[in-house]
Amino acid sequence: MGVIGTNLTDTENPKAVKKNAASLRFWHWFSALVVCGSLLTVLVNSTLLDRDNSGLVKEELIQAGAKVDDQQARAVIHGMEDQVWGIHIYFGYALAILLVFRVISELFQSKDQRFFRKLKTAYQNYVVKPKERRLTRHELLTKTLYLGYYFLLTLMVITGLSIAFDKELGISKSFSHQLKETHGFVMYLIIAFIIVHVFGVFLAERKDGKGIVSDMINGGERKNNG
Repeated sequence: MGVIGTNLTDTENPKAVKKNAASLRFWHWFSALVVCGSLLTVLVNSTLLDRDNSGLVKEELIQAGAKVDDQQARAVIHGMEDQVWGIHIYFGYALAILLVFRVISELFQSKDQRFFRKLKTAYQNYVVKPKERRLTRHELLTKTLYLGYYFLLTLMVITGLSIAFDKELGISKSFSHQLKETHGFVMYLIIAFIIVHVFGVFLAERKDGKGIVSDMINGGERKNNG
């Protein structure tokens, strides 16, 4: 995501308010929608369309006048589950496109807006400004969490596409199963990141980072107050 409750003030100029580039804001909100949509499909399949609910489906169909057995009820659940997984795959394609967009847009950002430059600056400030250690530590931790999220997102996209095109890529069933387990594990890490992200923004909005959400919508303004 775009921010995890990051402090709006620049560590080099505490009175200068950061401005988020339009491409970053676009990526932030669309990737948030896509990730949430993808997680929603997982939630639906793991709850409403769980195989254990085939008995409920059978009961409802019988009450509606249909004659079905357990195998037919499971087939209904399986068919609906496949439909939802199809939607999940489309969300995965969208996430892959957004990741590529993020990489390309990074190449065309101004130097002070580039992520790795910000990460390097945060580290340098943490090392050379011991008197501002609380602020610089927060900034470095935030940028490091961003880096971790980008890594997880990349891993999620790679494993997801590999699973979707396992036959075309000649991936064996055993390795495909391992990819699914990795894909699922990364999903839980991303959920953890989202929780930290939302909680961090909430705390920052209540303290010294007011305007983070609106700044990620309208871009904010650069203020130089001498």
